[in-house]
Amino acid sequence: MKRHLAAAAALASLAFLAGPAPTAGAADNPYQRGPAPSVASIEAARGSYAVSQTSVSSLSATGFGGGTIYYPTSTSDGTFGAVVISPGFTAYESSIAWLGPRLASQGFVVFTIDTLTTLDQPDSRGRQLLAALDHLTQRSSVRTRVDASRLGVMGHSMGGGGTLEAAKTRPSLKAAIPLTGWNTDKSWPEISTPTLVVGADGDTVAPVATHSEPFYTSLPASLDKAYLELNGATHFTPNTSDTTIAKYSISWLKRFIDNDTRYDQFLCPLPRPSLTIEEYRGTCPLGS
Repeated sequence: MKRHLAAAAALASLAFLAGPAPTAGAADNPYQRGPAPSVASIEAARGSYAVSQTSVSSLSATGFGGGTIYYPTSTSDGTFGAVVISPGFTAYESSIAWLGPRLASQGFVVFTIDTLTTLDQPDSRGRQLLAALDHLTQRSSVRTRVDASRLGVMGHSMGGGGTLEAAKTRPSLKAAIPLTGWNTDKSWPEISTPTLVVGADGDTVAPVATHSEPFYTSLPASLDKAYLELNGATHFTPNTSDTTIAKYSISWLKRFIDNDTRYDQFLCPLPRPSLTIEEYRGTCPLGS
């Protein structure tokens, strides 16, 4: 009896020294990053990670116009998923720069880019998003921090149209988020990348009735997809810090780039109309 008690005590001591067992979620998902999310954490101006940044000169960029890479400073959590973001027509990287540190602080490597010219059309912006992803994963100074199998694209206006073009061209992408997107092509049945379409009720440049709504409805019914229409917003709302855009973008990227089901709660059940949401549509349940 004493020997059994001594053995039990020894096992308990070893368990204590080893520390707590990993949570089921962490064990099931090696890509899970950061603490358990809450409404407060996804609405916060900054997440749990300290962020560093590095510039990419247009002279060293091939196929796009250079930009800024924002990345979690920590090296203790392994590699991170990544997203490249394009500005819109006549706009520069500065117009979407707020998304860089905001998303990176949640556990992503984020590359906000300039395009080759400010007049580049969506198809060109799509190619440039992919060129920037290739630079990020193959040649950038932070390439060892990036998991090249977990990538996404975002963009504003014609950059949003370019986001759809990039997702169509590269089906391996894990997430796409066009922000008040503009494109002459309204139909995207070929896309197999989980896509969050963000429109604005007051958009007169790319009205939702002729852009974001048909983009969303043309995506395959079997696809993980959502349509967020911002309330009291304009075409240019994505150019300044916006909590609603950030919280649902973070949730979408976490869910589909990191396969982090802890963020399901913010996407399903579908968010209801509110002071900031005019309408939200989507496919639930979310894919695994």
